[in-house]
Amino acid sequence: MRIGELARLAGVSTRAVRYYEQQGLISSRRSANGYREYDEADLRLVTEIRSLVTVGFTLRDARPFVECLRAGHETGGSCPESVAVYRRKLGEIDEQIRALLDRRAEVAAQLAEACPGCTLTREDPR
Repeated sequence: MRIGELARLAGVSTRAVRYYEQQGLISSRRSANGYREYDEADLRLVTEIRSLVTVGFTLRDARPFVECLRAGHETGGSCPESVAVYRRKLGEIDEQIRALLDRRAEVAAQLAEACPGCTLTREDPR
């Protein structure tokens, strides 16, 4: 398949596909007319990368998942290196949650000081 089809099927832009290739995460073959050609394995890699980037992973984080798939594993997250990235990312998210909770408590304290009779409401941001 050509780059446009790969991008469409994976839900990314052609620019993203070229960038993933530039970063060494995927590679294309060239047809006789010079067009980039990809196969189903490339689609799987790009889909994995997109999925990881969507939830906050960097392309550097995605590398072990791509390597795991290239090594023939069923999923990109089934290799020890990928599991280590998952664990590190969860630690980062937990730290961000703690920091946000601390900030929220500080803002709530400032509100209580500025407006002693005000009640705090907890709104669901979704």
